Amino acid sequence: MLTQRYNLNNRTTFFLQGFSDQSTSIQIILLIFFLVAYILSLMGNGLIILTITLDSHLHTPMYFFLRGLSVLEICSINVTVPKALGIFLSMDRSISFIGCATQMYIFFAVAVSECLFLAVMAFDRFIAICHPLRYTSVMTSFVCYQLAIGPWIVGFLLSLIHTSSIFRFPFCGSHHIAHFFCDIQPLLHLACINTFKIELYMFIVSVCGATVPFFLILCSYIKILSSVFLLRSKEARQKAMSTCSAHLVSVITFYGTAMYVHLRLGTPLSSYKDRMSALFYCIIIPTINPLIYSLKNKDMKVALVKINHLILTTSST
Repeated sequence: MLTQRYNLNNRTTFFLQGFSDQSTSIQIILLIFFLVAYILSLMGNGLIILTITLDSHLHTPMYFFLRGLSVLEICSINVTVPKALGIFLSMDRSISFIGCATQMYIFFAVAVSECLFLAVMAFDRFIAICHPLRYTSVMTSFVCYQLAIGPWIVGFLLSLIHTSSIFRFPFCGSHHIAHFFCDIQPLLHLACINTFKIELYMFIVSVCGATVPFFLILCSYIKILSSVFLLRSKEARQKAMSTCSAHLVSVITFYGTAMYVHLRLGTPLSSYKDRMSALFYCIIIPTINPLIYSLKNKDMKVALVKINHLILTTSST
């Protein structure tokens, strides 16, 4: 009863540590990195969204899903980076109980949605390469919208389970979160009770939200590679794989980092090393994804040149 009363009276505010335990020079370097990466991510993903929207040649399922992925990347980086920049630029490291819960809820929802969205994009490539004659009949506008909305619904439902489970706990001590945003493991570290059962439960949910889509992606690419190797023309094989290469790079970088950080049961995640790992999938991936898709795709490069010319022409007049 005393613990519950303490929790209710003191859980209104948390304090994000950020990188305050590092030297001033490292903090300045990280501040510049956060700011530059944030601007580049917004510009890159925003340009992809604009280009695909304005260029009628890109109104196909593949680019429709790419635009959806860019929307997710913008949401992801806007959840964590503005608050992190505020921590760097001011002495106020506080975040309200509601603000912390909201940040965790949206961040986890977007992360799960991105996992599923990458699986949807793999399915699109699977149909295009393995069943090209049926592609237009399978990937109709109605199906594309369903496949695009589905990951958001699943992501926000799973995140609701996670967030509501964690924020029922009584939090004790200084309420200092050893991270630059409200992540799951650092918050569990502040709980007054044994969290093993909930960690096990959330580990299972994370497996469902991350490794199941990854398994679907893996199955899709096994089928894709099998079909590609059956093609007689070397040019046809290269063309088929070129449409998948950017997506493969995104899958490897996203899943590799996310699984390293989140799918480790019972290990402490509040160290500098783990904050740097989180920095990779929170900031670097949303920043490099536009480069991956624009540099690896000939149609995107042509469309970007057109849009750039249009913008320059409009601004000059």
